[in-house]
Amino acid sequence: MKQPIYLDYAATTPLDYEVVEMILNSLKTEFGNPSSIYTLGQKALHSVDAARETLANFLGCKITEVIFTGSATEANNLAIFGVIRKKIFQRKNQKPHIITSQVEHSSVLEPCRILEKEGLEVTYLPVNKEGLVNISDLEKAVKENTILISIMYANNEIGSIQPITEIGKLIKTINNQQSTINNQHIYFHSDAVQAVNYLNCNVDFLGVDFLTLSSHKIYGPKGIGALFVKKGTGIEPLIFGGGHEFGFRSGTENVPCIAGFGKAIEKIKESKPEGEKIRKLRDKLIERVLKTIPESKFNGSLEKRLPNNANFSFKGIEGESLVIALDQEGIAASTGSACSQKILEPSHVLLALGLSPKEALSSLRLTLGKYTTEKEIDKVLEVLPKIIARLRKIS
Repeated sequence: MKQPIYLDYAATTPLDYEVVEMILNSLKTEFGNPSSIYTLGQKALHSVDAARETLANFLGCKITEVIFTGSATEANNLAIFGVIRKKIFQRKNQKPHIITSQVEHSSVLEPCRILEKEGLEVTYLPVNKEGLVNISDLEKAVKENTILISIMYANNEIGSIQPITEIGKLIKTINNQQSTINNQHIYFHSDAVQAVNYLNCNVDFLGVDFLTLSSHKIYGPKGIGALFVKKGTGIEPLIFGGGHEFGFRSGTENVPCIAGFGKAIEKIKESKPEGEKIRKLRDKLIERVLKTIPESKFNGSLEKRLPNNANFSFKGIEGESLVIALDQEGIAASTGSACSQKILEPSHVLLALGLSPKEALSSLRLTLGKYTTEKEIDKVLEVLPKIIARLRKIS
């Protein structure tokens, strides 16, 4: 069977060969329980510790500030519920306030909606037509009871890069002012899942208290994520039991996947030059699609955008039909977030940009990766206009 052209790297990435080797070696030789004190257990623990140190070096944080989770979704939930539960307990007479954006991943939005139903106050910041949060809107939204601000680093659907460093500086300024008045503190969380491959994720540079990472978006295994938890922030765990992960996440560690995650992070430095190659291919794709396909629209920001992301809307096209037609040509793509592909509703991200429901349902997301070739992009550019012309005739 011919290898498909894979252009859905934002959904997941293929395993890097060295990551596969790391996982296989761990499966064969590190089957001991990391909590056991005998040699086999300590060998497994050493593997976990080595991966944790790799992540800590990448983030510029302490080893004890890296918490392994079962996914980025769990990490996002842990950051949000963990902060709120801790602070509700500490401030019984005050209704906490959360600020997030309208374009967040569902693993941030859903916890916020659940907390809203429980009586908490949540502000969902709008974005401009490029999908970016306005800093002044954020500043105006802050209240005396604001406890948590959660803004993603880069969007999974349109690739827009939020001004996280500027937000971090603003929160620091507000915290310095509030601490002298009422001892109030705002915590800052960012979902950096899509950013890790391409952007600076040093936690001091970003000014975050919590940062979410995912292994399978960076050529590592699925089923493993991580959350940076700044020392002294204090959060309540979601999972209780043996007190693993410094008490933040109980459960025997997934040693092979943690080892693979560490190797994937380690490989990021080596793959930095790939970013420019990917950007050039992405730019070629965008330019040719807009030039050769009538009534096509580019969604999001071209400048403040991940180098691998291209998102279009095509008038008179139903996105799901387009994805199926591309698949029949051996091209794997998507209409948006893979986490919500089973829900036939317009993308909340595209709606937040100002697109109509019809325009949002006509979208196509093409995301490139380090294995993408120019020959593959040329094939897409050859096939896509024909498919869209055919689908428009049918509709």
